[in-house]
Amino acid sequence: MQDKPVTLAAVAGAHGVTGEVRLKLFGESVSALSRFKLFNDGALTLKKMRDDGKGGAIARFAEIADRTAAEKLRGTLLTVPRSALPPLEEGEYYHADLLGLPAISDEGVPLGVVVAVENYGAGDVIEIEKPDGKKFMVPMNEAAVPEWSEARLVVAAGFAE
Repeated sequence: MQDKPVTLAAVAGAHGVTGEVRLKLFGESVSALSRFKLFNDGALTLKKMRDDGKGGAIARFAEIADRTAAEKLRGTLLTVPRSALPPLEEGEYYHADLLGLPAISDEGVPLGVVVAVENYGAGDVIEIEKPDGKKFMVPMNEAAVPEWSEARLVVAAGFAE
């Protein structure tokens, strides 16, 4: 798990004519993202980054010289190795660590696999896909998810659908 790539941002499109790109951030802030200099296994080298004033960022990468090259990056996810991220405190998690985990009920019944972690403003919500392809969502709090680890996510009986 330590070297699996973690997505921190996505290129939303070109900005201007000199090769800058607009970024959609998935982390806390521009300053948190700007501490990383290499993305996508070293394919992109960050030269500078600034806040766009709209919750995103404007970035310049050494490998991108003009608007045409910047346009080609649209949709590119910016990743870093999991091992490059700061260590977590007790009870904290990275979304990437939850994705793909098997989910079971607190009674040991298999429920499915974690396929998404969303946040609509009131806290994280885990989306679990059942073996039949149907999905259900569970709030990521102690009442609904009393336990999780690198191996599994446990869902309380009242929240397991």
